[in-house]
Amino acid sequence: MATTTTTTTSSFCYSNFQTSYSKRNPNSSSSSLHLLRTIPKSSLRKLPKENLKPKPKKKLVNPLTNSFFSNFSHQIRVDEIGLEILSIAFPAALALAADPIASLVDSAFVGHLGSAELAAVGVSISVFNLVSKLLNVPLLNITTSFVAEEQALASYGNDISLGINTSDQGFDDTSVLQQPLGENKKPFPAVSASLALAAGIGIAEAITLSTGSGSLMNIMGISVDSPMRLPAEQFLALRAFGAPPIVIALAAQGTFRGFMDTKTPLYATVTGNLLNAILDPVLIFFFGLGIGGAAISTVISEYFIAFVLLRELNSKVLLVSPNIDGRRIIQYLKSGGLLIGRTVAVLFTMTLATSMAARQGPIFMAGHQICMEVWLAVSLLTDALALAGQALLASGYSQRNFKRAQDVIYKVLQIGLLTGVTLAVILFFGFETFSRSFTTDPAVLDITRTGVLFVAGSQPITAVAFVLDGLYYGVSDFAYAAYSMVFVGLISSLFLYLAAPVYGLPGVWMGLFLFMTLRVAAGFWRLGTRSGPWKLVWSELEQKNN
Repeated sequence: MATTTTTTTSSFCYSNFQTSYSKRNPNSSSSSLHLLRTIPKSSLRKLPKENLKPKPKKKLVNPLTNSFFSNFSHQIRVDEIGLEILSIAFPAALALAADPIASLVDSAFVGHLGSAELAAVGVSISVFNLVSKLLNVPLLNITTSFVAEEQALASYGNDISLGINTSDQGFDDTSVLQQPLGENKKPFPAVSASLALAAGIGIAEAITLSTGSGSLMNIMGISVDSPMRLPAEQFLALRAFGAPPIVIALAAQGTFRGFMDTKTPLYATVTGNLLNAILDPVLIFFFGLGIGGAAISTVISEYFIAFVLLRELNSKVLLVSPNIDGRRIIQYLKSGGLLIGRTVAVLFTMTLATSMAARQGPIFMAGHQICMEVWLAVSLLTDALALAGQALLASGYSQRNFKRAQDVIYKVLQIGLLTGVTLAVILFFGFETFSRSFTTDPAVLDITRTGVLFVAGSQPITAVAFVLDGLYYGVSDFAYAAYSMVFVGLISSLFLYLAAPVYGLPGVWMGLFLFMTLRVAAGFWRLGTRSGPWKLVWSELEQKNN
């Protein structure tokens, strides 16, 4: 038995020796190999039996957690990808901040007309913004991803037009079709489809808001004999004419974001808002149009912004693609429907939180509103980071450059976490100063002091949650983004409904913190399990580990 084992072992080693030598010396002569064959097999080193056993496979390490949490201080250094993220995010943050500032300017001028007019504008803007969040923002996010993917595929060669992959796994570079172009302009089906949908959505919104302003005021609880009713209807009906340019401008902004150009939208937004600030006092006071003048000046500025963006876009691409496909429209509608459902889940949870805070009384509601205003204002920074991550990830993913896609994921999450920690420190020490800019009521300020732990402490979690949203969109993972948000919203809403009556306002803030925490958990679970489109992102790293 021992002799048989020894002979087998020697034969095994001799065979391996020959194979190894041949691989290392492919150009060796046949005479050399003949000399090797003359070596007696018995003279070869006899290996113990256990050495012949195959080595166990190396255990795979989760690539996300391994790279994200290890050597954080080393990896947070500013590199090429970090600079790309910041160069996209900074102008985007300024553009995002321009619209709230413009609303404050409008409110300041209208406030001189009277409290009823100011309240009427507030109600009308709330209705208008609700419609915008439900329909316009999903179109903006989808356009950014689709255009970034098409732009990345187009960079493989000059003068190409892209086919469409209607699956949920993003684009397939094998569907690229050759298409001759002229005047150095490229047709992008995603751009043409987005602008066409934007025009249709904008017209539908304009008709609905203008003809249904009275019904919408009834839904908002504004009675017919209220002093706010007439000015609110007038303002909303006039603002409705600005719906088409708003949606078209958002589609154009999404296109520029897909091209990783956030400076052009910033330029258009700032100049349009400056025009609005100039027209406001002229139309409201000089021409005596009152609240109608405020609406007209806003609509004019919105058409101006859309014109500037379309003019710049027309110089780069064909606005009407010669090969626009019905499948592209279907893809937009399918993804848009998912994101609308996601938006409804977010709005329901946030509205329930506001409702629970309002039940605590006016003082508690005022304090809660101040906390939420600050919380939402600082979120603009992380929204901009999410936008940058979305565009860069969509580009790398569509080109199958998964190493770059992984680097973008790590870097944008790290910058997001660092931004959240920085904001937490700033708000913890400066929140009382911010609160005093909203009110001087001691009772309300006492409430805001209790909310500083929520506003400041939730910043790291909130920042990462928003960045994860951008990563979903970057790989067109719209289905998971929608379904996970509905699930998270249901759990958080149930907690809010049960905790707020028991713990009061702290229960509301705990519910909102749970809402953001579950969003982060759902995001890391999706990335960590490498399911759906994320399987491709980690495929290269898995092969190396194997």
